[in-house]
Amino acid sequence: MRIRPAIAALVTTLALAGCANDQPAATDQGYNDADVAFATDMIQHHAQALSMVDLTMGRDLDPALTSLAEEIRAAQAPEIEKMVDWLGDWDQPVPETVRDHANAHGDGHGEDGPESDVPGMMTADDMAALEGATGAEFERMWLSMMVEHHEGAIEMAEAELDEGASKPALKLARSIIADQQSEIATMQEMLDE
Repeated sequence: MRIRPAIAALVTTLALAGCANDQPAATDQGYNDADVAFATDMIQHHAQALSMVDLTMGRDLDPALTSLAEEIRAAQAPEIEKMVDWLGDWDQPVPETVRDHANAHGDGHGEDGPESDVPGMMTADDMAALEGATGAEFERMWLSMMVEHHEGAIEMAEAELDEGASKPALKLARSIIADQQSEIATMQEMLDE
């Protein structure tokens, strides 16, 4: 009969350990509101980065910048698709992005202007200034803006690590932090040259 108190103590210990976990509870589907916010905001954020990459096309730029832009496209386009799939699986709306807006209306500026609360997003005026820049000025602006943009993505990914519950979303957040920190270091070196 000494087993029952031991089992009760074990159950109490496990229950208390579960309460001590700072991670928000996941829904029955394995995600929470933080995961939905992360995917929703990051889709828009990545879409703007791809719009910035689009602005490098057809320009005579430093080959290192062109190569970096293509690396960003290769990484972020599939990540957008992955997050769109998650929102569909979670029965959540997929946000309209600046790229959707550009395809529909032809101006490429979207609705994420100065009022956007997504970290690191450029305003419509920022994007217009970048589009109008040429040569070395374009390269400096693009690198500076993309550094700021990446810093915003890292901030969002860190919030996901603190608050999210979806294992795939947490894995993507860790990947975004590692990849974009590395790209920021590369861009800072390019700006310093």
